Amino acid sequence: MEGESGFIAAMRALAHHPAARGLADDAAVLELGAEALVLTHDMMVEGVHFLPDQDMADVAWKLVASNVSDLAAKGAEPIGGLLGHMLGADDEGFASGLADALEHYGMPLLGGDTVGGGSPRAFGLTAIGRAMHRPVPSRSGARPGDGLFVTGALGAAMIGFETLRDGGAGDSTAYRRPLARLAEGQALAPLATAMMDISDGLLLDAWRMAGASGVALAIEGGSVPLAAPEERRLDALRWGDDYELLFTLPEGVEPPVAATRIGRAEPLGFAPLFLDGEAIVNAEGLGWQHR
Repeated sequence: MEGESGFIAAMRALAHHPAARGLADDAAVLELGAEALVLTHDMMVEGVHFLPDQDMADVAWKLVASNVSDLAAKGAEPIGGLLGHMLGADDEGFASGLADALEHYGMPLLGGDTVGGGSPRAFGLTAIGRAMHRPVPSRSGARPGDGLFVTGALGAAMIGFETLRDGGAGDSTAYRRPLARLAEGQALAPLATAMMDISDGLLLDAWRMAGASGVALAIEGGSVPLAAPEERRLDALRWGDDYELLFTLPEGVEPPVAATRIGRAEPLGFAPLFLDGEAIVNAEGLGWQHR
């Protein structure tokens, strides 16, 4: 097997339970009678997901927000989290940022595990949510003719990262302390035919949604709202960490939240993704992928 996609493909052979959704979604959905639990787990690694000298309070906040963002894409309400923590410098700062984030999202800490280790440090969080609408949205429901929408503007995390890395005077908040779109996800859940959060870049995540749904997604690049300079438009479409919601709605249905239409779903032909009419037939370079 090779890289992230190869490993996930191998794991699909082990993910037999329907709750796993074939490992082709943002989270697992475990049906329990009249309720459905939404389960997700994300990790953060020093030097990969955060800078080695970054404030640990911000690292803890982002760990929580990135997981809660997956719950948002399911229209779920957070009900608890389990933390995996590697001890090291400024554990006090991490604990402070964790407390702030958990309070912000109303998500109590339920337990977890603590280990020792060296550098680079790694942290994980399992977020548990309750679905607020059934069926629970997935990546796989987009249909030809649906409109394609995005909440917010893209590129703020990219600019924030560069500011933080280079020691600039700009605002790095969007990278350090992103905000999950919980309220928007819950409002969209009864209407969206497909929904996911943008964690690895708009183009790559749209590629994944198209593949899961068996459609082609045609994006109008100029319609995508930016929080970055115009000359960085393509970079912003490929950069991750924005944690906005990407979703499809049936034609004629307007989003009940602030969002921008950026394209449409079309019947699948020879390519799953089009950007300004140009076919994209390979996911390489579309966004963040682990090697």
